Amino acid sequence: MATAASTPIWDIIRREVEEEVKNEPLLAKFLEEAVLKHASLVDALRFHLAQKLSCQILSAAHFESIVTEAYSQIGEIECIIRSDIEAIVERDPATVYYYEPLLFFKGFHALEAYRVAHWLWLAGRKSIAYFLQNRISEAFAVDIHPAATIGKGVFIDHATGVVIGETAVIEDNVSLLHSVTLGGTGKETGDRHPKVRHGVLIGAGAKILGNVEIGAGAKIGAGSVVLENIPPHTTAAGVPARVLGKVEVPEPALEMNHRLTESECPEKKRLRKKRAS
Repeated sequence: MATAASTPIWDIIRREVEEEVKNEPLLAKFLEEAVLKHASLVDALRFHLAQKLSCQILSAAHFESIVTEAYSQIGEIECIIRSDIEAIVERDPATVYYYEPLLFFKGFHALEAYRVAHWLWLAGRKSIAYFLQNRISEAFAVDIHPAATIGKGVFIDHATGVVIGETAVIEDNVSLLHSVTLGGTGKETGDRHPKVRHGVLIGAGAKILGNVEIGAGAKIGAGSVVLENIPPHTTAAGVPARVLGKVEVPEPALEMNHRLTESECPEKKRLRKKRAS
C-alpha cells in the first residue's frame, strides 16, 4: 500500500477502491457512486454524509448543499479531513486501507458532520445546527454539541455512546474510545465542560465531568470518572480518578496503548515486588 507521505490520500483512496471493485463486484455500484465519480476527497465525503444523514425533512440534496456551503467556508477543511483519516489509519490496527474510514467508520462520519454543525452554529444558524446534531446522534450514536470545539487529527474509535458537551474543547491529535463522556456536573451554566489538550488518550467508558483540564499528553484509564484537573503527561485512572504516575511517551494518543506500565502506575511495581518476596 502506498503511503500518504509520498502520494496524496485521494489518489490512494481511488486506487484502493478501483481494486476493491474488482474484488467485490456486489459493491461496485456503491463504490462508484461514493468514490470513483467524485473529483476530490471533499466531494466524496460531502456526498457520503448527505446519503447517511438525509431524512424525510431534509433530502440528500438539501444536506449536500449544506455541507458544500460549510466546507467552502471552513479554512483548510481538506487538510483537516486528511488529518482525521491519517489518524485512524496510523492508530487503528484494524484499519488497512484509507478508503475504510471514508466509507465505513461512523466515528469519522460523526466528526466530519459535526464540523458542518459547528460552522452553522458559529454562523448563527442554531436551529439547523441542532437539527444536524440530532441527525448525527440518530445515524451514528454520537452526540456532539455543535458549539463544542474540536481540533484535527482526532480519532474517535468505535464511537458508539460518545457524548461531547457544549463548552468542551478537544485539541489536535486526541484519541478517545466508545462511551466516553465530556460532560457537565449538574445544572451549572457557562463554561462547564472539559478541556482536553493535545495528544491525550481517553480510554473506553471514561467520564470526564465539569470544567476540568486534561493536560497535554495525559492518559485517562478506561472506565474512569475524572472530576479534577489532570496534569500534563500523567496517567489517571479510577472512580474517582487519581493520578497514578508519569506517561512514558509524549503523546499517548498516537500509541493507543491502554495498559498501565510500572512507570505510569508505580503501585504495580510495588505489588510485583511484594508478591515476589
